[in-house]
Amino acid sequence: MRRNDIGSARSQRSWRVMLTGAAALIVSLAGFASPAGAHVTVTPSTTAAGAHAVLQFSVGHGCGNSPTTRITIRIPAQITAVTPTRTALWKVAKQTETVDPPAVDSHGNTVVQRVASVTFSTETPLPDGYREVFELAVQLPEASGTKLVFPTVQTCEQGESAWIEVPQDGRNVEELELPAPGFTISGPAEGTHHHVTTGTTATPAPGRADTLTLAALAAGVLGSVLGGAALVRQRRRT
Repeated sequence: MRRNDIGSARSQRSWRVMLTGAAALIVSLAGFASPAGAHVTVTPSTTAAGAHAVLQFSVGHGCGNSPTTRITIRIPAQITAVTPTRTALWKVAKQTETVDPPAVDSHGNTVVQRVASVTFSTETPLPDGYREVFELAVQLPEASGTKLVFPTVQTCEQGESAWIEVPQDGRNVEELELPAPGFTISGPAEGTHHHVTTGTTATPAPGRADTLTLAALAAGVLGSVLGGAALVRQRRRT
């Protein structure tokens, strides 16, 4: 075998090893970073007690294979102020109820009516396998440790999924088939104002930040691999 052929064979083997390693790393990271796509979930911009937050409710599947036509989100009694975000393809309806006894908000106003649920409906159904995000701006309760649960009913062209289950008797939420979206209020943020402005984003949790760092590392490895592959092909042509 000629020297050039030996060098080319070694380059090809090195390239295959690098590509295989990068692919394995990316696959493992994808499995680590991907959220539980089988559930309807809620992601708050902040969980700080008393803060104004934007809640993102994510729907990434239909009822079985049936497209989604309506999402109804029940608001827990601890929340008295809700502002839904309008979206292009979805109509928004708020259902109110009387607050008895009346509550007093953080500004000293007496609250006698509150939004009990919000319904998003559409004439352009969301196909199974496509993701949609519904946003609600709310003021969170003042008491840290409060658990907020948002029972959500997903209606489809055929059937519905009631995401309303709450862990009982020490059960873990992962054991539930149709868990209700929810989260727990944390301690108040120090030195910050409890207001949400356009473009405000939450600081990622440590675990999420680590995941993003690993994902960026994987992307860099893949970029290096692709660059190396191009260099190998260029050398073979010359």
